[in-house]
Amino acid sequence: MRRFHDEDLTDAEFRECDLSRARMVGVVMQGAEIDGLVTNLVVNGVEVMSYVEAELDRRHPVRLLLRSEQPDDLRVAWRQLRDDWTTTTDRVRSMPENSEHRGVDGEWSMVETLRHLVFVHDSWFRRCVLGLTEPFTAMGLGPPSVMGEEDELDPSAQTSLDEVLAVRVRQASEIETWLAGVTPDELARIAPVPDDERWPPYAKGRTVRQCLGTVLNEEWAHHRFCERDLDRLARQVSQCSVLTERRLTSPDHSPAPE
Repeated sequence: MRRFHDEDLTDAEFRECDLSRARMVGVVMQGAEIDGLVTNLVVNGVEVMSYVEAELDRRHPVRLLLRSEQPDDLRVAWRQLRDDWTTTTDRVRSMPENSEHRGVDGEWSMVETLRHLVFVHDSWFRRCVLGLTEPFTAMGLGPPSVMGEEDELDPSAQTSLDEVLAVRVRQASEIETWLAGVTPDELARIAPVPDDERWPPYAKGRTVRQCLGTVLNEEWAHHRFCERDLDRLARQVSQCSVLTERRLTSPDHSPAPE
């Protein structure tokens, strides 16, 4: 067990870290941000995740549909997720050029996020829900360990927004067609995960509904991350505009001689 005592971790960043069962005693956490898979979080003796989950449901009612076992609810949820991405796509097209390729604070850009969802679809829907063994889409973006193991994936792919959206439209059609006819009994069956060691190997034994749930939850979570980062980009642009305006209107600023 690693122990940190009387350490100054101000502005520290923990990325892709497993902090399960971590204890923080006598700490100061002002302005801290936690984003990830968090359960049973106790703050000053109070388990707070029930409050967090309830607030997320209030802000994002689609989450209630995402947890449903009923095909009708899942169909509605999928349409809402697609509509949200359409709105976000329209938004990024209205932003300064190349905003879709800009990341914030080390996070994926919008295009990289969409490439990741291409990979999620190939692995959790096509392989796990449908039981297919076809190669992954080359532009798909998965965890670093997977990118090095799956030969068809291209980590250095230079993909435009329109190119990745074209793949996303095709994949969305596959899910919509499948959801249109799925029954509760089919959702409850064990997923037909191919008997090989390709990603995701730990899906074996899960139900079809659980594997579909991974796809839906990834769509929702990464859309939220994308909107968060576009908000940050917009603030950066706004701040730059204000600074430029101040500089141009400053009494010390004079036009260059002709």
